Amino acid sequence: MDTKLIVSTSPHIHSDFSTRNIMLTVIYALIPAGIMGVYFLGLRSLAVIAACIIACVASEWAWQKINNRKSTINDLSAVVTGLLLAYNLPPTIPLWMAVCGSVFAVIVVKQFYGGIGCNIVNPALAARAMMLISWPTAMTTWTLNGISGATPLATMKAGAITGIPSFWHLLTGNMGGCIGETSSILLILGGAYLVWEDVIPARIPLTYIFTTAILAALFGHGGNTFPVFEMLTGGLLLGAIFMATDYTTSPMSETGQYIYAVGCGLLTALIRTWGGYPEGVSYSILIMNVAVPLIDRYTSPRVFGAPKNNFFRRTGAKS
Repeated sequence: MDTKLIVSTSPHIHSDFSTRNIMLTVIYALIPAGIMGVYFLGLRSLAVIAACIIACVASEWAWQKINNRKSTINDLSAVVTGLLLAYNLPPTIPLWMAVCGSVFAVIVVKQFYGGIGCNIVNPALAARAMMLISWPTAMTTWTLNGISGATPLATMKAGAITGIPSFWHLLTGNMGGCIGETSSILLILGGAYLVWEDVIPARIPLTYIFTTAILAALFGHGGNTFPVFEMLTGGLLLGAIFMATDYTTSPMSETGQYIYAVGCGLLTALIRTWGGYPEGVSYSILIMNVAVPLIDRYTSPRVFGAPKNNFFRRTGAKS
């Protein structure tokens, strides 16, 4: 035979889209919203962003140095973690708290489980949840032009119509809130860029966002009159586009991703409507992150050669 069949181990399909390229694309998508956050919320926001990024990168480098492991800071995953954490913080947060949250995200949530690709929950959201429990006042103090006030979600939760920013302000980001969550239009454009570059699937953020809006309206959140505002306020867009789509902590199959996104939307609507905290994105995604292995187990494609409707097709175990 002139032509031989060559059999090799997986992966059989290769791509030039490396981890570094993916992270760099995510950074490009996040930068515009961060610039708008700094513009409206002040230069203090830039200091928080810098502190989180530096602390995350330094933590990853130090941990791997101490444990004699190859440094992975060049893949930029630590930069993305720092950027996402900073975007989930108010601009007035003390810098030492931002540093503590960054160290927790990288070492406790990421490196303790083996590094990139091994963490069971999103590092930035886990760090935000830890900080919210540890320093609730600092994490829920919102200012705009030096004046403290309630966020649009807090106003909506109280059922008030007055005090809600205009639609234009919701789109641009001229309102109080976390650094990276305020400019809805730039978050949407960043998400569209990621979908265009085939970095994330559109099904997760779209399903998550519309499920939250529809269910919150049905539950009567905000007086049953704010379905559009529901989508543009709080961290819904930031969480749905940039954190719920994390490869490591989201399902692999399309069916699983729909189930995961609907679960995130349901939990967010429940927390926003009846929870004691106006926002529910962080905890919703974290809860669904933990459920991902179970979702994958029951929605993964059948193992080649395994019989249909068989338990072993889901686990890959030998019968």
